[in-house]
Amino acid sequence: MGQEGDTELKYVVLNVVLICLLLSLTGCGADKKAGRENRAGSGQEGEAVYQGEGADFMQAGKSDDKPYTADTKMSEVISEPLFGDYGRLIFPTDSGYFSGNTLGTLKLTWYSNIDPEKNVEIANYMKDHAAKGEAIFYDIYTDEEKEDDPDKKDTGLFFFKGSPGEKFAVCNAGGGFAYVGAMQDSFPHALELSKKGYHAFALIYRPGAQTACEDLARAVSFIFEHAKELEVDTDGYSLWGGSAGARMAAWLGSYGPAAFGGDALPKPGAVVMQYTGHSDYTENDPPTYACVGENDGIADWRAMENRLEQLAAFGIPTEFHKYPGLGHGFGLGTGTAAEGWIEDAVSFWETQTKY
Repeated sequence: MGQEGDTELKYVVLNVVLICLLLSLTGCGADKKAGRENRAGSGQEGEAVYQGEGADFMQAGKSDDKPYTADTKMSEVISEPLFGDYGRLIFPTDSGYFSGNTLGTLKLTWYSNIDPEKNVEIANYMKDHAAKGEAIFYDIYTDEEKEDDPDKKDTGLFFFKGSPGEKFAVCNAGGGFAYVGAMQDSFPHALELSKKGYHAFALIYRPGAQTACEDLARAVSFIFEHAKELEVDTDGYSLWGGSAGARMAAWLGSYGPAAFGGDALPKPGAVVMQYTGHSDYTENDPPTYACVGENDGIADWRAMENRLEQLAAFGIPTEFHKYPGLGHGFGLGTGTAAEGWIEDAVSFWETQTKY
């Protein structure tokens, strides 16, 4: 995998081990999945989701009508009455992984090229849609499940709605399986996809490689279960991710949601990956798009290219891009050599779902 790829893998493994030791986390497994199925007929999960958004949260307090700016404090966004309890999930729940006081000064561990203007746009998108009574966040676990496993309280799906009846994508931020860097690595992608008419979800998951994949499997299952209410087309959905989030997308792409405690559902129509040293694959992997910076000190571009060459040898459609001068975690890459990569990725996804 290369020295830099090895560095990422060692770093991920170390974080997983530490988190498991500290939190004593266990997987969802068949028992937890069975528990969800036993409750499915009661409508309890649907009620927790569809009645908990919009109007209920809007009554939690009075919101300031003024739009957010680069000078808006992140604490103000977190405590926004329109967001209710989920405002705390917009930024990492572990404050040790981000710094800065305002939207314009946000810094995230292991990330580069953070765009203050995009931070402001995302925060205002959420505020504007919540003010209209639209659901922008969905719980994927019931209250009972969160009581049984308190770590599940820090999970959920932020929703960037597209056109009714369009396909959906789930975007997964990185953070070394130690935290979720959504403001750089999934919210911007989801927002841009929604502008193109696609429904896009940004997953907030539990730290740890296993639990993260379990949460992604649950999220995909949740979207399939509520496809009618969400107005999404489940055929040919895509999974996106950067760094650790790319590993999640790739693992679900290789083995399917059921392998991680989700429902027996189709694999995604395409996987879109950024900057990861992930090397695992199968001969039945979905079509895969990948991009990375040539100067990435965490994920060696050669490892990423080699994986796609292996997939291509199986006849799996692939597309690979590397960009000069870029390091790890460039997100949308605005103002860099990578700017516009998301257009290529969307075109790749669309090509795979035409047939």
